[in-house]
Amino acid sequence: MPYNACTAPSPDTRFPAHGCTSPRLIGDNTRMHIETTGSGPSLVLLHGWALHGGVFAPLVQRLSDRYTLHLVDLPGHGHSRDSDIPLSLDATVDALLARTPPAAWLAWSLGGLFALHAAARSSQVRGLAMVASTPRFVRSEDWPHAVDATVFGQFGDDLRNDYAGTLERFLALDTMGSEHARSELRTLKRDVYARGEPAPSALQEGLRLLEQSDLRAALPDMRVPSLWIAGRRDLLVPAKAMRAASESAFDGRYVEISGGGHAPFLGHADLVVDALDAFLPTLGAAP
Repeated sequence: MPYNACTAPSPDTRFPAHGCTSPRLIGDNTRMHIETTGSGPSLVLLHGWALHGGVFAPLVQRLSDRYTLHLVDLPGHGHSRDSDIPLSLDATVDALLARTPPAAWLAWSLGGLFALHAAARSSQVRGLAMVASTPRFVRSEDWPHAVDATVFGQFGDDLRNDYAGTLERFLALDTMGSEHARSELRTLKRDVYARGEPAPSALQEGLRLLEQSDLRAALPDMRVPSLWIAGRRDLLVPAKAMRAASESAFDGRYVEISGGGHAPFLGHADLVVDALDAFLPTLGAAP
């Protein structure tokens, strides 16, 4: 189905009411919920594991006056909990490309895998802003700056036995190390169930993607500019991995937030926006 935004009111009161908003897709199990707000050049935002588009509220508050933001709830998450779109790279990217206009994409953590895959497949992606995300999340002999391969499998096992406790431990890992860890963790705990519980099947699919995906080979051939925003204190996606990815990418740029952890757009939103404001306007001449 082609992209078509509309003027329905926003379901999330933290987001500005101006601009246009796509339909609330609760109960429609064939689609993804995408909320559109703001005005200006389009920017698609993809969240990380177990969260939803609402987590980007600090960026919405700072960017919606000059960008049209398309906030996605990935399949199985948020208002897309009952979507029947598989949380696989091909199926999810197909749906995203069909539902969004030509735009730059900003992606956090797991969301970065979908953004990279989309940019490798379609000129509809005009640029990438990767926030605490990497083409490969697990360690190997030629990719040392990553977590052990057992980490995500263990989270999958734990999820089957203790759903709520496992989510809480993962959120703690998201914020651990950040100089604003306590406030960031409070925000994530508030947000994680704000749109309902994420589907257990989608959580398992997401963990498999984090464990098994390796998109490094696509970086040199991906003909769009990219910005890689790392938190120096990130314990899940080390800054060295993001620097290496930026150096492998076509026209890659690297920004490191010294006090940031895995969710720098929460505790260091102004610094993230500064980096975006320096990068996104340069995409105007991109094909």
